[in-house]
Amino acid sequence: MSDTLAIVLRVLAVFVIFLVFPLVIGQTEHKVMAHMQGRLGPMYAGGFHGWAQLVADGVKFAQKEDIVPAGADRRIFQLAPAVALLPYLLVLIAIPVGPGNAVGQALDAGVFFVLAVMGVGVLGSLMAGWASANKFSLLGGLRTAAQLLAYELPMLLAAASVAMAAGTLSLPGILDAFHWWWVPWQIVGGLVFFTAGLAELQRPPFDMPVADSEIIFGAYTEYTGLRFALFLLAEYAGIVVLCALTAVLFLGGWHGPFGADGLGWLWMLLKTVVLAFGVIWLRVSYPRLREDQLQKLAWTCLIPLALAQIALTGVIKVVIS
Repeated sequence: MSDTLAIVLRVLAVFVIFLVFPLVIGQTEHKVMAHMQGRLGPMYAGGFHGWAQLVADGVKFAQKEDIVPAGADRRIFQLAPAVALLPYLLVLIAIPVGPGNAVGQALDAGVFFVLAVMGVGVLGSLMAGWASANKFSLLGGLRTAAQLLAYELPMLLAAASVAMAAGTLSLPGILDAFHWWWVPWQIVGGLVFFTAGLAELQRPPFDMPVADSEIIFGAYTEYTGLRFALFLLAEYAGIVVLCALTAVLFLGGWHGPFGADGLGWLWMLLKTVVLAFGVIWLRVSYPRLREDQLQKLAWTCLIPLALAQIALTGVIKVVIS
């Protein structure tokens, strides 16, 4: 009975993280962008530091009419937001957030599981683009497919380097084998992983599939109300997952510096929040890439760097073994 209760509590904890943290990241993005761009609403709406902006956004989405285009494939159109959102819930179940059993489910092949499931989330954008019966939406979906093909490979190669170093594909196993001298050794792989993850999430400066100045809002052009809000929630959930995975694979997860592991999950939280701030800062600071620049970065820069990181890892493993 105690084991069942422990499983239930861990699952509930994952649900709380899934429902709360993306909203916190969304609110933080409002605040950071407001300060960097001098926007008044997110800083003053509702009184103390604009606390009511997130509530106002939620009410706005709930009040909007739910419209399905006459020529759309209704079933796929309505299913797409859930396909975009739910994979990130499954990924959170496998990410260790603290020492011991502070994880929904420890998997022997956790690295491949989380990367495969994150790739499924992109199908939501493809479904939305195809089912909307809108040429701009279809173009956004095609851009999403091209971006996924380009950036899935460097992301997988960078994660494989860490798995080689640890000698396991289990995320808790990688944390158990982690040493702080890995950080300078794996820093290139970490940058490749984080950059490729941003591209998979279609975050600026890699937001070509939703380029509003070119294709209105890409695959999401025809979505309104709560369905559109689900796509936004999927984006922020993806930020949480990407930052948490980067922290686990390349920054030691819940391990603190200089052996200061006593804070446990607080170290994991701090690293995730700092990386999420970096995601927001990049959105405000850098312009969108052109499509040719997007592909060139993946095939001529990130993939060679990831392969070089794997080669370096292999050499170091042979030397120290």
